[in-house]
Amino acid sequence: MTTPSTILAESSNRSVLERMHAWAVTVDHKKLGVMYILCGLVFFVIAGLEATLMRIQLIVPLNDVLTPQGFNQMFTMHGTTMVFLVGMPILLGAGNYLLPLMIGARDMAFPRLNAFGFWLFLFGGILLYFSWIGADGLYGSGGAPDVGWFAYSPLTSRTFSRGNSTDYWILGIMVSGFGSMTTAINFLATILCMRCPGMTMMRLPLLAWMMLVVAVLVLTAIPVLTAAQVMLLFDRTLGAHFFDPQQQGSAVLWQHLFWFFGHPEVYILILPPFGFISEIVPVFSRKVIFGYALMVAATVGIGFISLGVWAHHMFVVGLPPWLNALFAASTFLISVPTGIKIFNWLGTMWGGRIRFSTPMLFATGFLGMFIVGGLTGIMLAVVPLTHQLSDSYFVVGHFHFVLFGGTVFAIFAAIFYWYPKVTGRLMNERQGVWAFWILLLGFNLVFLPMHISGMLGMPRRIYTYQPGRGFEIWNLISTIGVPVQILGVGLIVWNMIRSLSRGAIAGNDPWDAWTLEWSTPSPPPEHNFDRIPTCTSARPLWDRKNPTDPDEHVE
Repeated sequence: MTTPSTILAESSNRSVLERMHAWAVTVDHKKLGVMYILCGLVFFVIAGLEATLMRIQLIVPLNDVLTPQGFNQMFTMHGTTMVFLVGMPILLGAGNYLLPLMIGARDMAFPRLNAFGFWLFLFGGILLYFSWIGADGLYGSGGAPDVGWFAYSPLTSRTFSRGNSTDYWILGIMVSGFGSMTTAINFLATILCMRCPGMTMMRLPLLAWMMLVVAVLVLTAIPVLTAAQVMLLFDRTLGAHFFDPQQQGSAVLWQHLFWFFGHPEVYILILPPFGFISEIVPVFSRKVIFGYALMVAATVGIGFISLGVWAHHMFVVGLPPWLNALFAASTFLISVPTGIKIFNWLGTMWGGRIRFSTPMLFATGFLGMFIVGGLTGIMLAVVPLTHQLSDSYFVVGHFHFVLFGGTVFAIFAAIFYWYPKVTGRLMNERQGVWAFWILLLGFNLVFLPMHISGMLGMPRRIYTYQPGRGFEIWNLISTIGVPVQILGVGLIVWNMIRSLSRGAIAGNDPWDAWTLEWSTPSPPPEHNFDRIPTCTSARPLWDRKNPTDPDEHVE
């Protein structure tokens, strides 16, 4: 017998299914951006669990929580996940959501291609993790890839990597890479062809400039990685010998191809955070960005120079001294436009009326942590020093200061800043401040000691170590920092979930910002703008708020 409660339950279930279907088939750039970011956060939690297991294994000498193969699988999956399934989707997802709003467009240039790119990324990630159960076929025990996220030859040969786990690594990254390339094509077409009237290239928001350069880097670097992966797949399945030195192949060729992708990838992961900081710092300093033209020039310079730096990852493979010197010089050179950005952010903050709301706290934390990571990177550009520190925990500490202290801190700054626009509600400020300080403490506990253990000689990628070598205390401190980090991230995630229903109503422009996305309702309607806006400067919303004196110093 049908009762009113049954009818209501069926109606509720149907409405939930309809909403899920609407998200699954959407071509709306905002929904796709949110799905990119949420999937990236899920993979972030998974990668964090993998890192936690590694730190537990290394907390004391001769520990046996993980087997040697299990440890190799953990650091392979952790590195691969953080680079390809966390950093790239979250940053490309943020660009998906924000770019049309910031340039006054109603959607991305190619909405269906946009959706196709997202589903390629997600399928690639699922394919990679399916290796846990499918790497040895239906009747095998399975197993994740164990060749490192860099997959150096001959570790990837059939001799060392049996089963199909490495093939899953190749195919998973290849598929998600095609998704990234389609998104990059969309970014280029949208930024170059769909700007609102009056928005010249020198009036673009700086985040749009960063995304434009990132799109060029993606379309330059990822095809090289894809070609290398095809060659590796041929080596493993068709009897080719591209990377087999015993058959006149070259293991160093893989390193050249991989790092030609790998170093631009660092800037693919850091330029969007530069854009986040370039939007947040002026708003909370109540000053226009210092040196807009220089920031644009520095962005383009970073993109160009990053394509000629890759072999500084290869100083210890036996390259000729003159080639080492050339790549050392290019590594020093790329610090110049990066330094310009840092001084421009500091110049924007100098003399400003700074409000240390949570987005600004995370932006300031980004500056401090990224400067430390950048300085250790300059140290590693010195070839003799790299000969001592290569493949040590010093390098692990360095790139985590760049990619966690830089990219992840900037992502959290962006989440707190644009969350009101996406949801219509503000995140809890008190919880945000607590999360920042806890995460900052945990981050430094985990990664600062790695520089010391690396200088003491602790190698990377070892699953255990002998006592009495001076590594114990530094590994203990690093592992103690892990639960502190987990608490900080957990507070942010809880804040995001709780604020969906209990956060204060944000309004259209809670930060008194200057770019066009803050002129729309929160959350924005499906069509973004009732009327396509016009742009009169690099601060179009400020001009609209102050029509009589657009050049007045911001107070």
